[in-house]
Amino acid sequence: MAILKIESFDKKIHLKKIAQAVYETLNQTENLKAEIVFHDASEMQKLNAESRGVDKVTDVLSFPTLDGVRGKVIKQKDFPLDTDGKYTFIGSIVLCSQKIIEQAKEYGNTEKQERDYLIIHGLLHLFGYDHEIDSDKAEMRKLEKEILLKLGRKDD
Repeated sequence: MAILKIESFDKKIHLKKIAQAVYETLNQTENLKAEIVFHDASEMQKLNAESRGVDKVTDVLSFPTLDGVRGKVIKQKDFPLDTDGKYTFIGSIVLCSQKIIEQAKEYGNTEKQERDYLIIHGLLHLFGYDHEIDSDKAEMRKLEKEILLKLGRKDD
């Protein structure tokens, strides 16, 4: 069975259920891989300034490796340079540890709930979804809610 594998140096977080829910919701069929990295606020601000030209701390940044994949099933044959023989690498997600803590308090979530939501959000960016215009934002929010429901959570 094919999967979405999420790698992280933080071995305390369990990502299989999130990966499975995203993978199934987006109807993927081949082995895919993403990575997650955690930064502190100062590192995140610097990365946000360098990558987006926004000199402030943000909660999540996504760095997709594949273009034109939104709404499509990713096939390894279409991305031979991003495939290591077993997995196609779809990109990296960077999360800010401090923002997770702050936003969990602000939104009434646990830190795990906030972190998991941001991982889902970041993964959707890796799959080509964004929220720059209202219709795209609505589509992305709908997918987030669907994934959260698969995980047994309501999107409060």
